[in-house]
Amino acid sequence: MAPTRKSVALFGAVNLRDGKLVTHFEKKFNAMTFRDFLTILLRHRRTRKIVILLDNAKYHHAVILRPFLKNHRERLALEFLPAYSPELNPIERVWKLTRKLCTHNTYLEKLETLVDAVAREHTIWNVPNDTLRKLCCII
Repeated sequence: MAPTRKSVALFGAVNLRDGKLVTHFEKKFNAMTFRDFLTILLRHRRTRKIVILLDNAKYHHAVILRPFLKNHRERLALEFLPAYSPELNPIERVWKLTRKLCTHNTYLEKLETLVDAVAREHTIWNVPNDTLRKLCCII
């Protein structure tokens, strides 16, 4: 019997200063799709250095990323949080709010319906906004 469970990978980053959210859907999480997301972040933020707080997912540490990170070291820095500490990761707060607003107590028959609901919510946040700025405040 073929597997019936469908899934989608969602990468995201939130600017802690202004609350702007950048997200990117992929078919799966791996080093190559993560590199693609980093490229998107670099396009969004052309002038200032980007420091990204990350969990310790295996693909965040992949050897295949080293040349890319070396080529972009002037503009991109990865900082890893302690293992098993999602409470320290600001994007986890965004995911929790997304679940509350888009999927809590909601039956979504198709994966596409879920993706559309999440994408709609995230479109609201892809400009500077107080909702995510306050939610992810690090003071």
